Amino acid sequence: MSVQVWTWILVGITFTLYFGIAIWARAGSTKDFYVAGGGVSPLANGMATAADWMSAASFISMAGLISFMGYDGSVFLMGWTGGYVLLALLLAPYLRKFGKFTVPDFIGDRYYSNTARTVAVICALIVSFTYVAGQMRGVGIVFSQFLQVDINLGVIIGMAVVLVFAFLGGMKGITYTQVAQYCVLIFAFMVPAFFISMQMTGNIIPQIGMGGTVEDGTYLLEKLDTLHTQLGFNEYTDGSKSTWDVFAITLALMVGTAGLPHVIVRFFTVPKVKDARKSAGLALLFIAILYTTAPAIAVFARTNLIETVSNNSYKEVPEWFKNWENTGLIAWSDKNGDGKIQYVNGSATEGKPKYTGERGVNGERLVANASSTENELYVDRDIMVLANPEIAKLPNWVVALVAAGGLAAALSTAAGLLLVISTSISHDLIKKQIKPDISEKGELWAARISILFAIIVAGLFGIYPPGFVAAVVALAFGLAAASFFPAIILGIFDKRMNRQGAVAGMIVGITLMLVYMIVYKTGLIGVMEPRPKEEWWFGTSPEGFGTIAMIVNVVVSVIVSRMTSAPPSEVQDIVEDIRIPSGAGEATGH
Repeated sequence: MSVQVWTWILVGITFTLYFGIAIWARAGSTKDFYVAGGGVSPLANGMATAADWMSAASFISMAGLISFMGYDGSVFLMGWTGGYVLLALLLAPYLRKFGKFTVPDFIGDRYYSNTARTVAVICALIVSFTYVAGQMRGVGIVFSQFLQVDINLGVIIGMAVVLVFAFLGGMKGITYTQVAQYCVLIFAFMVPAFFISMQMTGNIIPQIGMGGTVEDGTYLLEKLDTLHTQLGFNEYTDGSKSTWDVFAITLALMVGTAGLPHVIVRFFTVPKVKDARKSAGLALLFIAILYTTAPAIAVFARTNLIETVSNNSYKEVPEWFKNWENTGLIAWSDKNGDGKIQYVNGSATEGKPKYTGERGVNGERLVANASSTENELYVDRDIMVLANPEIAKLPNWVVALVAAGGLAAALSTAAGLLLVISTSISHDLIKKQIKPDISEKGELWAARISILFAIIVAGLFGIYPPGFVAAVVALAFGLAAASFFPAIILGIFDKRMNRQGAVAGMIVGITLMLVYMIVYKTGLIGVMEPRPKEEWWFGTSPEGFGTIAMIVNVVVSVIVSRMTSAPPSEVQDIVEDIRIPSGAGEATGH
């Protein structure tokens, strides 16, 4: 059967499973909708947390980033996995002991202030919307390539799917759907890795195969280093970032992970404090399966790309190359007229690449904004995982399986983020501030209407992505690090931290991060281009600036809190109590 038929079959089966779970686990109360009734087992919660965390960025983009960045890509592995260690040790058990529905709920009650709650809601919305926009666009890209539909139609289909299991089930439906999605995405990620590792190195375990030898007895990484240097790139195993920037990016990703509201809320769904610890440990184990495999897939894909495409004529390139040209995510322009694809160090385009839909004299699909460098090939990093099975000539069902896995990864994270947006509006704004006397039924309907609103906005971002969305998604971690993490960690471990300090710190931190992102990463569309890296503060990239913004947040919070009155004694007693994570009441949200 063709790839398209296999894709329809596998996607149809998985979507039917998701819908069935959503109907079975539909929420009947606000507790079901917000925290899945507080009765999720550590194993199920660990799998759901892993699926919630491993978004389209992890499944589709991370191996692609490592494939092109080489050693420099290791910061993503260290930062994202390290964040779960922080969660397990410093946040999960204490937040579960506090027993609230949401991060803004914790901040509002811990800092005895609706102003603090409102600032936390705004931060949650900024982080969640920037993150979810990329997920919806990822869904559109996968549908576009494998189901042969328009990208915008793919986004709409994705919106409809998420709406069903999020609208009906809330956190309860999303949790058990994410368990199924974890199984789908991890199977889809690992099967091609096993095949390709065996094919290239004779070892079925990808993590070992990456360090193994190829047919001529050369180590695979040594061969890739040689291919790189021949094309004018740095050696694949050498880094180009400064030690400080590596540290800053890694720490920003770590504390950003530990501050992401859609991840933290998962630890409110288990019955006991010890279950929160177990969930975090199991989630780290489940995530490590994919994260330790991603570098191997990156090496396999990079080697195959160079060997099958570089310096070949268009007639000699494999069929996968021509298939992906139709998406505009891979293209080339024969600048020297020799009929061969020259893939060398340098950008193939200037500014934002744009697929023209036209063919050149040698049959190439042209890409606009071609630069003056010798590099003739443009490859979007996001295609490396999706195209990898085709590059390695694996069976069609494996190619389709990867498509189903990519959709599972994008949809699971999108659902978690949309629920955060929904609960921030219905619980933290409406229930806690605007209309405290709202009935439980009314609050449940407010939550469902909020999630409908959030899905529509997220879908619009996917269909009409602003020029900065793709760049900002990776910086959602910096935003979380700059805003939430200090307020949460100081709220747990510093009795003297008061509402004035927390509010000042969050406002200064997230504002500083947003300004730095705009100036040095995204620019202001039509007004200002991003400033060059030579002007970075202290040599810190925008991806790593969350570390500096977080430090500023902590300093401001501590100074302001010491210059103002101490928290009430009952709040200080609560802080003392949650530091002893033995036993916990139910998550009530009250």
